[in-house]
Amino acid sequence: MKKLFILILTAVLVAASLFGCSISKEDKEKVKDLEFTVVEDAEVPEELMKLIEAKKQSMFKLTYTNDQALYIVVGYGKQETGGYSISVNELFLTDNSIVIKTNLIGPSKEETPTSEPSFPYVVVKTELNEHPVIFQ
Repeated sequence: MKKLFILILTAVLVAASLFGCSISKEDKEKVKDLEFTVVEDAEVPEELMKLIEAKKQSMFKLTYTNDQALYIVVGYGKQETGGYSISVNELFLTDNSIVIKTNLIGPSKEETPTSEPSFPYVVVKTELNEHPVIFQ
């Protein structure tokens, strides 16, 4: 009986690992680019802004939906100076997910950053979609 249980458990684990591999392969294949807008603070829904304020001290990634749009937020936590920006390199749809790729850009050498700490984050607004978001 014990050997049968171990055999079944092993078969389930092997099947699960094979299934997981096929999903991750599909996730990486772009179906289409998604149109998006980078949202200014004044246009961020109030409830979402409260979440951002609560999380901005550390790196964070979150999604928020209302009846009109999907908001994707990436925060890079506390930086020692100002002058940082975030680029949204890609936002695309796969068969079963949305993928967002962002990058933190430090202050340029020509600019003198403020000595105050900053908390860079970006809020991206796109069409409503039920797919899970993968942050890269």
